[in-house]
Amino acid sequence: MIVELTEVAFARSGDKGDTANIGLVTFSDDLYQVLLEQVTADRVKQHFNEICKGEVERFELPNLRAMNFLLHNSLGGGGTVSLMLDAQGKTFATALLRMEIDVPEELLETTEEDNQ
Repeated sequence: MIVELTEVAFARSGDKGDTANIGLVTFSDDLYQVLLEQVTADRVKQHFNEICKGEVERFELPNLRAMNFLLHNSLGGGGTVSLMLDAQGKTFATALLRMEIDVPEELLETTEEDNQ
């Protein structure tokens, strides 16, 4: 089933100079495997193609069921020099959570039960 990441994960973001930093965490080991397969550095680069002018790096944290993305050259020079409305990258997490992925329906049912 096609869903937005917001259905299966949560995220936080911020900045390090001109690099946006996004942490993405999911709710189960099975969902983490789905994210590993589908939320690649290339897909994140494509998702932010209008904003991210540099490379995207992905770091995996399996013990936390998380991954971290660095989007280089994404903040117009960084907080003190950028004219962007979000020069610290605080909204990048919300933007990433709008990415759509294909999740087996049985994993979605488990997530719904766990969240009730």
